[in-house]
Amino acid sequence: MSRLLIALFVAAGLGLAGCAMQRDAPMAAKPMAPVAPISKDAYDLAVKNAETQYKMDKDACSPRSGNAKDICLAEANGREKVAKADAEAAYKNTPKMREDARVTRAEATYSVAKQKCDELAGNPKDVCVKEANAVLVKVKADAKVDRVTADTQQDAATKQADARKDAIADKRAAEYKVAIEKCDALAGPAKDSCISSAKAQYGKS
Repeated sequence: MSRLLIALFVAAGLGLAGCAMQRDAPMAAKPMAPVAPISKDAYDLAVKNAETQYKMDKDACSPRSGNAKDICLAEANGREKVAKADAEAAYKNTPKMREDARVTRAEATYSVAKQKCDELAGNPKDVCVKEANAVLVKVKADAKVDRVTADTQQDAATKQADARKDAIADKRAAEYKVAIEKCDALAGPAKDSCISSAKAQYGKS
């Protein structure tokens, strides 16, 4: 087995290990570096191994119950999706596939985070979900910027500027939702003041 494939399996296996809330999304924040393309046989083997590992991980969740089981299954499902996406990125070796792999990793982290938010209730839960979604939005936006940067140089400057503009708008929209959600924990004049401050900060009328 090639060193590249071994590294791929290790990354896939550890990508979601010990998933905490990870609001800074360290597993998805950095762009994937281009690598030498793997063969079709190596890709097929990576996919097969991912499916085998998923079955093992899923079986390991059986003794659990309630939300703990839901979290376990979300982690298992996420590991499989990340492993397959990483394999496809290494096989096709294009900026778009590397972007897709980063997004898949971010979505897997988000799915686990949402399950963990279910352990909360009321406004803390709402804030937890909004914060997890804000991280997902940021990673998707950054992945798009990096993919556009890596694309063909034709119209690269325009594409990158548009991507950055969209990224900033998406991030601010997500952050605004978190700010408004936090205001729901308040009442009366304090809540009104909180909402007004959030609107002023994010340029909402």
